[in-house]
Amino acid sequence: MDTKQQFEQVMQECRTLFAKKLHDYGAAWRIMRPSSVTDQIYIKANRIRSLECKGVTLVGEGIRPEFIAIVNYAIIGLIQLELGFSEVVDDMNADQALVAYDKHAKEALELMLRKNHDYDEAWRSMRVSSYTDLILMKIFRTKQIESLGGETLVSEGVDANYMDMMNYAVFGLIKLTFKD
Repeated sequence: MDTKQQFEQVMQECRTLFAKKLHDYGAAWRIMRPSSVTDQIYIKANRIRSLECKGVTLVGEGIRPEFIAIVNYAIIGLIQLELGFSEVVDDMNADQALVAYDKHAKEALELMLRKNHDYDEAWRSMRVSSYTDLILMKIFRTKQIESLGGETLVSEGVDANYMDMMNYAVFGLIKLTFKD
């Protein structure tokens, strides 16, 4: 299985969970401002790092579900950046949310393929813990950009950071799933 197929398989798993949560909760996340989405991703990434360092979980959920959550929250963040947050939670039905999800998942795949070409799959030689650290770094960069009101001098915006967080999480999921 090549990288594109592995990426698509992992993303399908993330999308399936996203769709199930849409069924259970609707698009309640529409009320979240992007900074709150960033904080939610931080919680997930920080938990992964904690589990990597401690080597044990007392809750019973491991690292994989947290990487899946990072993927899904990154897409939620991209949707919120695109549409703005909502004051009501019934402004988007499940079908609309999945269309938006698929749009951003496709963009992430295309970005990954371009970067993968240029970097020659260097990510495959990295440790999963490095993806965690890179995601945390991207979160802190995003928080700084948010504190600046999005006004950067030379840096990419919040959207590019969400895309990178998502792709690092997908790389983690690929490494944990396929164990090459």
